[in-house]
Amino acid sequence: MPANPSQVLIMAMAVSFGISSYIEGGVIAAVIILNIIVGFFQEFNAEKTMDSLRSLSSPTAVAVRGGNTITIPTAEIVPGDIVELKTGDTVPADIRLVEAMNFETDEALLTGESLPVGKETETTFDVDIGAGDRLNVAFSSSTVTKGRARGVVFATGMKTEIGTIAAALRATGKRTRPVKRKPDGSAKPHRYAQAWGLTAGDFVGTFLGVNVGTPLQRKLSKLAILLFGVAVVCAIIVLAANRFSNDKEVIIYAVATGLSMIPACLIVVLTITMAAGTKRMVQRHVIVRRLDSLEALGAVTDICSDKTGTLTQGKMVAKRAWIPCVGTYAVGTSSDPVDPTQGDLTHTEEPPTAIQVESENKDEKGGVSHEELLEDNDPLKDYLNVASLANLAHVHKSEDGWRARGDPTEIAIQVFVSRFNWNRERLTKEESWSQVAEFPFDSDVKKMSVIFANKATSTNMVFSKGAVERIIGSCNLVRLEKGAELTEMTEDFRSTILHNMEALAAQGLRVLALASKEYKGATGGDDSSYDRAVIESDLTFQGLIGLYDPPRVESAGAVKQCHQAGITVHMLTGDHPGTAKAIAAQVGIIPARDEAVARDVADAMVTTASAFDKLSDDDIDKLPVLPLVIARCSPNTKVRMIEALHRRKCFAAMTGDGVNDSPSLKRADVGIAMGQAGSDVAKDASDIVLTDDNFASILNAIEEGRRMFDNIQKFVLHLLAENIAQACTLLIGLAFKDSSKPISLPSRAGRNPVGNHDHVGHAGYGSWG
Repeated sequence: MPANPSQVLIMAMAVSFGISSYIEGGVIAAVIILNIIVGFFQEFNAEKTMDSLRSLSSPTAVAVRGGNTITIPTAEIVPGDIVELKTGDTVPADIRLVEAMNFETDEALLTGESLPVGKETETTFDVDIGAGDRLNVAFSSSTVTKGRARGVVFATGMKTEIGTIAAALRATGKRTRPVKRKPDGSAKPHRYAQAWGLTAGDFVGTFLGVNVGTPLQRKLSKLAILLFGVAVVCAIIVLAANRFSNDKEVIIYAVATGLSMIPACLIVVLTITMAAGTKRMVQRHVIVRRLDSLEALGAVTDICSDKTGTLTQGKMVAKRAWIPCVGTYAVGTSSDPVDPTQGDLTHTEEPPTAIQVESENKDEKGGVSHEELLEDNDPLKDYLNVASLANLAHVHKSEDGWRARGDPTEIAIQVFVSRFNWNRERLTKEESWSQVAEFPFDSDVKKMSVIFANKATSTNMVFSKGAVERIIGSCNLVRLEKGAELTEMTEDFRSTILHNMEALAAQGLRVLALASKEYKGATGGDDSSYDRAVIESDLTFQGLIGLYDPPRVESAGAVKQCHQAGITVHMLTGDHPGTAKAIAAQVGIIPARDEAVARDVADAMVTTASAFDKLSDDDIDKLPVLPLVIARCSPNTKVRMIEALHRRKCFAAMTGDGVNDSPSLKRADVGIAMGQAGSDVAKDASDIVLTDDNFASILNAIEEGRRMFDNIQKFVLHLLAENIAQACTLLIGLAFKDSSKPISLPSRAGRNPVGNHDHVGHAGYGSWG
């Protein structure tokens, strides 16, 4: 019943053997042994977390030693080694890059973001910058997705970023209370006594189970202590009524009266109730790894959720497309990001800077067909040519639905053009376009370009896409009005493009620019025979496209239900602040941006990990409310957020899927891992796993947890009523005992016949034997 039931069981076993009740003592001893076995296997399973971390490391690495390139085991890598990396390698240590050629790494296990990160060597960063923004470092256990690089090892083993996560998983929490000190670091003697007293109080509370475990466990522990005290008083009353006789049967009667106050079957009731709830939750996409965690969810007051894949769909989608002389195209909500038939196409002649996010559909033509949009619309066709052909992704329809392969960003763009039936596959087969040359994305130029030949018109075209600043810097022409001739791009119009880019970025979109031109140079030979600088110069600006990871359709409703249930939702993400703020506003975590006051409130509720980490614990505790959105989160930031909630007496649940989430999953009152996209480390550190990676499924678990909490409360009241009645009956029976004889119990068969007052009690326990 209490949080640590073995303590009560050990005391009961000692009493049973002390009064020679060997059968009862043997049963209790068997229960204790069973608990030990179960506890061993639980600890054994917990150790799999560390095994999962170890499996992430690369077995070998390519290092330069003594002027020679050699392959050595990762365990032999030391700080100062020069390591070479190429596509497909697992980074063996934290490496400061000195050379990088089109180099990208997948850091999802550290940041939780699925897109690869392009690295560079020239830029330097402050020491307090998070791992996601340190572009000059390749982190241990991340994988190389593109290019090659060389760097110097500066951290290995437990000193790497992944090592700090492993250390956090091994941490068992604070054992002692810190001493409150003055600003100069000194402290008076009474502060030390205060810290020792609080530490001793924590130890006693942990031993008794009143300050650890779920809220229900804590309440039951307090109830157990209360009932134990009442049981001792009842036993003393029985002994006092018999003048503290050391007669064996008097002692048994006293123990029986005391134990009658303990609802012994409550443990069984709890186990059966939670087992039934666990079975029910499997049908609602929730797998419970620890029985008590389901009950704990019913007491949750705060949920700290990841963004990517939990509140959002975890896939990139093209949301906005702006063409200067035509206007802005938008895509409606879709449940399948790779299905171009889902989501309405809408159009407005306004640029992104003139569109209000909350009322974006007021001036748009909803549900416009792609045939109608393409009719007499050459600027849109030119735009779609660039988006479709400067793209290596493939989107196609199979027997079991739409499928896509390629880079997530290019898939999103290819799905967008497929809405107009303008995808790459159709253009290359039906429209006589054939590729002549390709210039892949480079982290230095931040552009990707292709040369395509149109056999129907006998012309060659250059199609280019990339970062907005780099593309407009290579453009000298633009079409300002539909049907008009191309005009020279001015600095004022470049500023207009940047303002529209910022408007799209404020909506949480990742913005790329598209451009093209007719190529009149010679073709033939391999790609290296072309001068890329010439190919990507003097371009015609075609427009912008905004991509984002869309919220799940049910996320906004789930967040609203959480608020109605008194649960505060926090978003802790590794994404950029602008994107995090936009998604949080869309799902209702922060107020909508339709009023100036609401906007100010929203700004105050959004912060970055670097700003949050600079605050001391006292500074965080002085905040009127904790931030609702923290962007660019590190593992330490998430753990500090959980600790801050604990200091405010909140009961916190944490969701996550990456290795970077595992310390906070373990530290939270309820850790919730993602079943589909989650890593093994996160699942092993969690209490609950969501099979559909859906934030809305958490509500199912909370609903079940609260239902169980109510049922358990009813069980406790029912059992206590019975136990009090039983104890009162035994105590009242003392009033009818023979004053000349100590109270006794009935003997076993063949002894102490009725009427033998030397061995049979007149009332009490023996009277109903």
